[in-house]
Amino acid sequence: MSPPTPASEPVRIIVVDSEACHFCEDAHRALAALAASYPLDVDNVDVRSEAGRALMARHRAPMSPLVLLDDTFFSSGRLPRRKLEKLLKGRYDEAQGAVTAARETHHG
Repeated sequence: MSPPTPASEPVRIIVVDSEACHFCEDAHRALAALAASYPLDVDNVDVRSEAGRALMARHRAPMSPLVLLDDTFFSSGRLPRRKLEKLLKGRYDEAQGAVTAARETHHG
């Protein structure tokens, strides 16, 4: 039987951003603050790069930053901080609960 996924496995976040974009700067500040509480793996992609243009087109994002969580669309434009924190808290608490339950099952 394989061990449970550790609760500390980081959430993969991709930020497609552009320079001189205040929403992008705000998103980076918010993610840096959240990284202090939650395990995050943040990748930045320039909107002018081939990968950046492809992601913007694929997710039909009208503006930067495009934010993806585990390759799934989360937001475009101003980052909804409370929504993101609530989602991260839910995932992290759920993972913590699964690890605790798995330990109790193995030791019970």
